[in-house]
Amino acid sequence: MLASARLLIWYDAHARTLPWRTPPNSAGPIGAGADPYRVWLSEIMLQQTTVAAVIPYYERFTARWPTVDALAAAEDSEVMTAWAGLGYYARARNLLACARAVVRDHGGRFPVGEAALRALPGIGGYTAAAVAAIAQGQRAVVVDGNVERVVARLLAISEPLPAAKRAIANAAARLTPSQRPGDYAQAMMDLGATICRPRAPLCLVCPLASGCQARADGNPETYPRKTAKPPRPARTASAYVLQHGGDVYLERRPARGLLGGMTGFPADPPALADWRTAGRVAHVFTHFGLTLDVFHGVADTRPDGLWWPVATIADAGLPTVFRKVAAAVWR
Repeated sequence: MLASARLLIWYDAHARTLPWRTPPNSAGPIGAGADPYRVWLSEIMLQQTTVAAVIPYYERFTARWPTVDALAAAEDSEVMTAWAGLGYYARARNLLACARAVVRDHGGRFPVGEAALRALPGIGGYTAAAVAAIAQGQRAVVVDGNVERVVARLLAISEPLPAAKRAIANAAARLTPSQRPGDYAQAMMDLGATICRPRAPLCLVCPLASGCQARADGNPETYPRKTAKPPRPARTASAYVLQHGGDVYLERRPARGLLGGMTGFPADPPALADWRTAGRVAHVFTHFGLTLDVFHGVADTRPDGLWWPVATIADAGLPTVFRKVAAAVWR
């Protein structure tokens, strides 16, 4: 029996229940059981983020914006606020740009096929393949981190990542069936997430164990091989928390750049005040670590700008780094 057939039998019995999924074998030949909008939204959210972290955001988004038309009509600030805490904020900007392109250029329907999907803002090769396979029933090769690990172990691909990506993608293409491509893609993801785990893989219950070269060699945990990463750079900056009465001063960051479009505390004093040190906070971004010196001051007058009640600062939609700043001031 082909590996893909064994995997699909396993998936039919063990598929994870996730809010953006349809049950196994429920999608028709054109993926009629899956909503492209919800597949696309979940895949954008899942980039660089865990399933557990994404689920509450996904559920809030789909309750508030249940269709691509509804999301396209949303205010930028509303979407950025709803995204706060999920990280990688360029994804939220691209989310809006893509939704608006689908509505403006395609009548509110996602175009069919990888090439057409990749022409949309913010959709790269992986997301295009995932939407094409899961929501449109197209044979597409879907390779995320879980799939890379499964394939690298199956074939004992010894070349380290990222150089091995081409070899892994070519191998994944040979393994991908024409039948049930969406279920197969999700089965590979589930296998990597629940069985073929980075540490302590559950080889004894793996449906592909009999053909796994890494298991035969006795060292599955050593795959995929990885090139050592250079140390993450460290940066320092300041954050100024200005209070007047029961309100605190916030600013909307520029649309482009770090935390673009998000609300936060200014990096320079926004007004004269008796500034006092409130401590330090540390935060790790993708490419660097940041340490912020936090200063707190009380203003005698109220400068123009965005003010927010201190009592409800948790509802201000601050990104995680600024939530840490608020916690340093109002422990």
